[in-house]
Amino acid sequence: MKLIRWGAADQEKTGVIINDIWYDTSAFGEDYNEQFFQNNGLERLSAFVKENETELPVVPADTRLGSPVARPSKIVCIGLNYADHAKETNAPLPPEPVIFMKSTTALTGPFDDIIIPKNSVKTDWEVELAVVIGKKASYVEEADALDYVAGYVLHNDVSEREFQIERNGTWDKGKGCDTFAPLGPFMATADELADVNNLRLWLTVNGQKMQDGNTSNFIFNVPFVVAYVSQFMTLLPGDVISTGTPAGVGLGFKPPIYLKEGDVVELGIDGLGTSRQQVKNYVKN
Repeated sequence: MKLIRWGAADQEKTGVIINDIWYDTSAFGEDYNEQFFQNNGLERLSAFVKENETELPVVPADTRLGSPVARPSKIVCIGLNYADHAKETNAPLPPEPVIFMKSTTALTGPFDDIIIPKNSVKTDWEVELAVVIGKKASYVEEADALDYVAGYVLHNDVSEREFQIERNGTWDKGKGCDTFAPLGPFMATADELADVNNLRLWLTVNGQKMQDGNTSNFIFNVPFVVAYVSQFMTLLPGDVISTGTPAGVGLGFKPPIYLKEGDVVELGIDGLGTSRQQVKNYVKN
């Protein structure tokens, strides 16, 4: 299945995509949140859709999409998980995965604007494959890790490099700003992807190709990452793990290139669709 959430921000309803048509599943009565995944929601939703497929209302294609999963308990990110990205940022290859957190308030829809934070001069892009956890995971073995995955989703790990690197603290400072986690357009259940460790992912800025990589170049693949993270924290249903970005981020250019108002970022992953964000400056409400 392909899950979507649609409608005005913070008022999203649920839906599914069938044969490229968006259908409203709000009559199912549950959001795509921790309780949904925890209580066998995917299987129950699948049965609901099959029973009601001819009666599901169609969602107009120009409707806003929100994040395909409701705000999770946490967004965990893996840094430097592609050798070419580590090289371009002059970082050594990590002997173990680098873990940082992204604020859940950064979560936004796949076609919502990216807002350059107040006082930012180094806002950057990162196309990433994100994993959605399907059941509570703690001290998971790598061989069992994929049993804990509900699905996968496209993620732009928007980053402010000065905040991240130059402001005397953890990476989180440059990762959790509002609008810095566009997720979607949909979450594909795990059965939708034949090989999650062999997916092309790409990103353009104003039509210029910046990133063009493949998850086959992971330093640490998806089962390893899920198992590894679960050694340090309990992963709850609906939690998101973003698995890192390939080369081509703005920081890696000489001189570096950063986002500015009016820029348009487009990105995609095989089997997970595409997203598009326009960049705007912060304006005080």
